[in-house]
Amino acid sequence: MNTFFEKPGSYRIEKGDWHKKWYLYNVKIVKLLAIMFQGVLRKMITEEGSPIKYFLNLENDFIAFNQYLNRTISLSFDGTECLSCKAEKPIFRQGFCKNCFFEQPAAGDWIMRPELSTAHLGIADRDLEFEKKVQLQPHLVYLSLSSHLKVGVTRNNQIPTRWIDQGAHEAVSILSVPNRYLAGVGEVALKTILSDKTNWRKMLQNDFEPIDWSEAIHQAVDHLPKDLKSYIIADPKIIKLEFPVLQYPEKVKSLNLEKENFYSGVLKGIKGQYLIFEDQTVYNIRSNEGTKVKIEIT
Repeated sequence: MNTFFEKPGSYRIEKGDWHKKWYLYNVKIVKLLAIMFQGVLRKMITEEGSPIKYFLNLENDFIAFNQYLNRTISLSFDGTECLSCKAEKPIFRQGFCKNCFFEQPAAGDWIMRPELSTAHLGIADRDLEFEKKVQLQPHLVYLSLSSHLKVGVTRNNQIPTRWIDQGAHEAVSILSVPNRYLAGVGEVALKTILSDKTNWRKMLQNDFEPIDWSEAIHQAVDHLPKDLKSYIIADPKIIKLEFPVLQYPEKVKSLNLEKENFYSGVLKGIKGQYLIFEDQTVYNIRSNEGTKVKIEIT
């Protein structure tokens, strides 16, 4: 007698053909259960915790990423859109098209080189009112440990966000100043003995040098200019950060989604602004700001 499988509300599956139809049936179910998002990438929002919580705001969608560890994430390239003018143009840097990068105050040289700030003098770079709002806020000079000890600058209200974005395990603020220019002066002085860059590959591999914080702080303070000594933080506190990573990569493969168009992998961690996948692929959300993506989670 010819046997068959029969599912409620489905079709009869004859012997010899059932495995193919059963596979197609399951594929349909998986697709129905898949979670779909789409939008323009901006850097992930973070919330301090043990571990740190990560969120991706896609305008019409909001992804709480931590809950999708050990789930398959599929990314599809869907074009580019400038974060400023919203035009569908190639992204030049920092999420901006080429025109906006050279025109918008948020992309001025003083962003990367705070010692070039001039708002405290009433001198505009691109937009004095915008620059006053950012540059004339209280700033910190800090030391952080991600791959090695480095020096950096940020606004007071960006702690610990700045350290999280760098993938720092530990960090400490050593100088509190009233504006960005003075923070830049302090950073320039400390760059004579410390790096201001993170080795992103080592950071993602969780490969970092142990630090004697007492000695590091003492050495840094000694190298600050006399004019900044009055701004030294008297009792600096070491902050420790824990990232949601289940598996660190031994070798790091950076994903170029615009070139590949599609990628799918099991999410094993999030650190800095990187998604870390089981096959050792990593994807930097921040460096791909302005990329339009479709995201499927199964």
